[in-house]
Amino acid sequence: MDVACALIIMFNGLWLFLPAMIPNSAAVVFGGDLKIDFGRSWNGRRIFGDGKSWGGFIGGSLTGIALGSILLLISAFWDPVDYWGYGPFWSNMGIIACLSFGAVLGDLCGAFIKRRLGMERGQKAPFLDQYDFVIGALLLTTLFFPDWVYQTYIEGWNILALIFIFVIMFAIHRSVNIIGYRMGLKKEPW
Repeated sequence: MDVACALIIMFNGLWLFLPAMIPNSAAVVFGGDLKIDFGRSWNGRRIFGDGKSWGGFIGGSLTGIALGSILLLISAFWDPVDYWGYGPFWSNMGIIACLSFGAVLGDLCGAFIKRRLGMERGQKAPFLDQYDFVIGALLLTTLFFPDWVYQTYIEGWNILALIFIFVIMFAIHRSVNIIGYRMGLKKEPW
């Protein structure tokens, strides 16, 4: 395989994963007072904490779906029959929805794990902070569209796309959090 082919595979994988990359950043913007755990605790610790609200969950997910819809329309110019690489329009929208909701569910699971470990909101949790949403998006999408995940991120040289996502996600996550911190949307720059 030549370098050009490898780059195409990696950037194609990143392009298709964009609906999973935006929801958690958008959730910060849409966050509100109604907390997902309604302020409840479990074993003496909050279930998710104050950083997880219904507004952020829904707003973040819908933002990912909106971005995915735009990307789907852009992709239609390249291949009007098979937009996202998985057949009919509604199947592709299903993939986009799974990626978006899976990302916020993964982040929610990360918050749950941090609370169980006794970590406070905003406390650094290497790996978990950067990859909880990636794993959540991939798991939920695999649950409903296993063939698409396999063909897009695992089969043959397409594994390069998955590796690329894990490598680049650290830099992207850090950059977005610094921007959010400087804009006053986040309390910590990580």
